[in-house]
Amino acid sequence: MVAAEAVPFVKSGGLADVIGSLPKALVAGGADVRVVLPKYGDIPLAWREKLRPVDSFVVQVGWRRQFCGVETLTHDGITYYFLDNEFYFKRPGLYGYDDDGERFAYFAQATLEALPRLGWKPDVLHCHDWHTAMVPVFLKAHYGWNAWYNPIRTVFTIHNLRYQGVFGYGVLRDLLNLGDEHFHANGLEFYGAVNYLKGALNYSDFLTTVSPTYAREIQTPYYGEGLDGTLRHRRDALLGIVNGIDYDAFDPMTDPHLAVPYRKSAKKKAQNKAALQRELGLPEREGTPIVSLVTRLVEQKGLDLIAHVLEELLREDLQLVVLGAGEARYEKLFRDAAYHRPGRISTNLKFDEGLARRIYAGSDLFLMPSKFEPCGIGQMIAIRYGTAPIVRETGGLVDTVQPYNQYTGEGHGFSFSHYNAHEMLDTVRFALSMYRDEAHWTRIADNMAKQDFSWTASAKQYLQLYDRLTNA
Repeated sequence: MVAAEAVPFVKSGGLADVIGSLPKALVAGGADVRVVLPKYGDIPLAWREKLRPVDSFVVQVGWRRQFCGVETLTHDGITYYFLDNEFYFKRPGLYGYDDDGERFAYFAQATLEALPRLGWKPDVLHCHDWHTAMVPVFLKAHYGWNAWYNPIRTVFTIHNLRYQGVFGYGVLRDLLNLGDEHFHANGLEFYGAVNYLKGALNYSDFLTTVSPTYAREIQTPYYGEGLDGTLRHRRDALLGIVNGIDYDAFDPMTDPHLAVPYRKSAKKKAQNKAALQRELGLPEREGTPIVSLVTRLVEQKGLDLIAHVLEELLREDLQLVVLGAGEARYEKLFRDAAYHRPGRISTNLKFDEGLARRIYAGSDLFLMPSKFEPCGIGQMIAIRYGTAPIVRETGGLVDTVQPYNQYTGEGHGFSFSHYNAHEMLDTVRFALSMYRDEAHWTRIADNMAKQDFSWTASAKQYLQLYDRLTNA
């Protein structure tokens, strides 16, 4: 696995959760999995102190010669390698720098240079998102002549197609040491610029994305972010495998953040709800449903829909709990709502893992009306904690949330199809009506308890893919 972040070392989003949990499931399935990460300055000292040196060497980044140190540790049975270069990685945060194109070109080149020095040779390099996209490109362009590298196969996973790593034409020679033979529609060229992610789409042996529905969606212009043509061209080598969650880490029976441990107990879940209401200063009312949002406050997450009908939503008999940070306009929206409607909405403009767990446990409904959602993790955690999700039918939300049918009793959540604020509001109102009906709500809770979003099934699909590639 080659990735830019992984729990528990460093995290900016859901990618880190995947890289923190998928390898464990693959090991349980019989694979030998190792993970390569940058050694960021943000990695806590407690982890950095456990690192042991492996080797050091020089990496050619265009005309530059840059140091690379390889350090390692083992955690949860997985070997992690950290690539050390203080110029590129000893700074606050993970991304968002003007030289990100250079930083991750270095990371890709350093990964490939490190491999023969590890005393271990992979059959497959599984790369994740644009930060690692140059690995399969460099493997074919720079090492295609090398017998040691030739048997290695590449899998590239798209976690979010919107983020692609697009840079000016000049990086082709200046950073990547590539000629114009790679600058074309079936290479790195993207409207006159260099697109790292497009390179991975064209040069990888196989492509995956994080849900079957998203795999279909990104082949259309609406969701394809300018790369739908490339993805249609490679559709025979594209597979959607839904993400899972770590059932050991997300377990309401053992979660240390909760007031009361529980599993399949409405009474104990109600105790967590009361504790959450006390913690957030909301009136302690067992019969008033808590609807929660735990999200980045950005447009992708459907916040403009909520903004459009927030006043109408807050007229319903509910308490709204918001946890997250992001765009100033959405932070202001929820801050103002909390000021004007104390006791109806709790706004928490931060990210707090412990509070997030208590919100999942103490809520009745979890709202996730995303504009697009490659997979999504919040809806799966909510179901694990017995909180029914309300989602828009897109990407992985379609693949993980079956809408409740009040006539057949099937389903464990609620969904709406069009990106429309009042369709969302109508769905919330339907969910509230089901909450007030004890028989329906008990059935929904029972159905949630039967869901399995652990990594087991998805890991099996990855292992089958690796076998297919290495035995081809």
